[in-house]
Amino acid sequence: MRHSLPIAPQFYVTAPQPCPYLEGRMERKLFTALQGENADKLNNSLSAQGFRRSQNVLYRPSCADCASCLSARIDVSKFKPTKSQRRTIKRNVTLNRRATSPWATEDQYDLFRRYLDSRHADGGMADMDVFEFAAMIEETPIRSRVIEYTDADTNELIGVCLTDVLGDGVSMVYSFYTPDLPQNGLGNYIILDHIQIARDAGLPYVYLGYWVPGSQKMGYKAKFSGLEVFMGNAWHPMRDPDNFVQTAAPLSNDPIAEQVANISLPDMSPKRV
Repeated sequence: MRHSLPIAPQFYVTAPQPCPYLEGRMERKLFTALQGENADKLNNSLSAQGFRRSQNVLYRPSCADCASCLSARIDVSKFKPTKSQRRTIKRNVTLNRRATSPWATEDQYDLFRRYLDSRHADGGMADMDVFEFAAMIEETPIRSRVIEYTDADTNELIGVCLTDVLGDGVSMVYSFYTPDLPQNGLGNYIILDHIQIARDAGLPYVYLGYWVPGSQKMGYKAKFSGLEVFMGNAWHPMRDPDNFVQTAAPLSNDPIAEQVANISLPDMSPKRV
């Protein structure tokens, strides 16, 4: 049987728009479509090179004059909880975890709206309606799960995380939780629980998204031991977050053509029948 030649992914760049992390800066993203029978291979490969997934798209920052956004992941074998993190685990011991297929529910959307209205009322997702929410959860061409956290006594939905299962770890695509329990540290708890999920599955990493030096919104990620950041086409251990600086200069990044040329792609050959 003849096979058509595999089509290499095509990469594009978004138009500049205001950066959500650094005031007064403009952001630009390099992205490609995630589709077809090789979607898992492509997602695994590009996630290991600093890309993130949003529905059927993989992207990473590619700003012309800034290189502050660094992809971050936790090396599970090197993670040791702090006293504060151990207290967070104890505070949430009454929560039950349930993993489901990526299917949106009304309860999830209600919790999502309460979370945004309380924590990110002026953010880019503030106007997301129920259909856009469903698309965020359900439009995934790879192995994804919705991890729900419920109160053991009331069965009330307390937290949710859309999680991708990669070849070398779990990727926390987006999480949200009730704003009514600030003392519980639910955002940190969901990360801590994903470290346990990865450990139980024998997966070495938990991918957290991006970390930005000096950004208060991102500061919590640097508090997890075993953290690594992607810089210069390689992962590096996070030693002292205070030694990282926001990198903004006209020559911060290579030209787009060079960036694309340096991306390592998986074998996209069609399966033989």
